[in-house]
Amino acid sequence: MISLLSDNPVSIAERTPAWCLLPSDAKAATLREVVSLPDKDARLRSMVDKHIDFVARVLRNSGTPESEIDDDLQRTFIAAANRLNDIRLGAERSFLLQIALRVAAHARRTVARRREVQTEEPPDLVESFATPEQLTDQRQARIMLDRVLDQMDSDLRRVFVLHEFEELKMSEIAEVLEIPQGTVASRLRRARLEFRERVLAFQGPTKPR
Repeated sequence: MISLLSDNPVSIAERTPAWCLLPSDAKAATLREVVSLPDKDARLRSMVDKHIDFVARVLRNSGTPESEIDDDLQRTFIAAANRLNDIRLGAERSFLLQIALRVAAHARRTVARRREVQTEEPPDLVESFATPEQLTDQRQARIMLDRVLDQMDSDLRRVFVLHEFEELKMSEIAEVLEIPQGTVASRLRRARLEFRERVLAFQGPTKPR
């Protein structure tokens, strides 16, 4: 696992949202209404099954609160269903990514408007063999990650999340965000620096030995 203080920022693989720990059938259950039309059924079911975890991670790490991921997942796939004829074969993942980023941006604006109302998120679901110490570490890491990402510039955060967490190539990010690849590289460098600085600020000064 990559340390929060390493040159390459923390991997999200070990901090997948709790919702994503559910079995595949359970995760897709609330989305089945999207695929009711016979002509769309096979393709939409395939999109849900193949990309639901990916979309959930993008939403979570782009600013959607944990408690609203289920709703925003449905919004994302419903929007895709309504524009199914516009989605090129083989481009489903990129299309869902674009929708998820817009949905997450709306979620961030909503959270900002109600910032004064503080609510405690429910505890993450975790594997049963995790120790109390591991649970504490995971929870603290997730809280720190959320706070750091929340304070980052939205353009930098978007590039950072897609490259570091979802491991998209710069060319793929440039295509999805419709910006030059050089701009992606510049934003990524700035985002990595900002991420590291904010992590250090949250952890506080290192005590001398």
